[in-house]
Amino acid sequence: MATLGVNIDHVATIRQARRTVEPDPVWAAALAELGGADAITVHLREDRRHIQDRDLEVLRQTVQVKLNLEAAIAPAMIEIACRVKPDQVTLVPEKREEITTEGGLDVVTHRVATAEAVRRLHAAGISVSLFIDACPAQIDAAIDLGVAAVELHTGEYANATTDKDRHERLVELSRGAVMVRQAKLALNAGHGLTYRNVVPVARLEGMGELNIGHSIVARAVLVGFAEAVREMKGLIATP
Repeated sequence: MATLGVNIDHVATIRQARRTVEPDPVWAAALAELGGADAITVHLREDRRHIQDRDLEVLRQTVQVKLNLEAAIAPAMIEIACRVKPDQVTLVPEKREEITTEGGLDVVTHRVATAEAVRRLHAAGISVSLFIDACPAQIDAAIDLGVAAVELHTGEYANATTDKDRHERLVELSRGAVMVRQAKLALNAGHGLTYRNVVPVARLEGMGELNIGHSIVARAVLVGFAEAVREMKGLIATP
């Protein structure tokens, strides 16, 4: 059965809109755990547009479930990760002009830099996951780097506007999932998943952690954070 990693970035987005102290993503993490979150995910971006260094430091001290840090392969970000020592680092692409992460990390093109980031994280005793598209070349590159997990980018599936397109994107994810499982890596997925589209992805054979943020935060505005997490947990546990 799939597990749930709750991304709390957009709690910090609300806070940073006013450059104030609330809402505190650390409080959101505690409520997410009460709602049944299996992991807390945060993306410390180079431009610090939402999560701040202070947030990561406090979360490392307070989170009782797995703490998953999303980070670019930039040396400065890897240095922070090695110092804070989250339970897992998921390496992601990052462009300052994007609204949110678009597409998976191009491990093939950035193989040398990615390999060095993986080496440094492993030396610090940190488990590494790569956030990549469900593309055979990218999955093969991830396997070659010896990471523990692959998180398949589900954005194209989430953005599909027709049943046919959605089915085709799900088939691509399914094929990628088979490759990951055959390599005996942990299989994760995320990006754009919502209460309406998560179930088919959660049902992919061998699916592990689903990282979901914006949809949960949006629902939490109306029903509360713990309840929003409980509802998502209930969906991904649907047989």
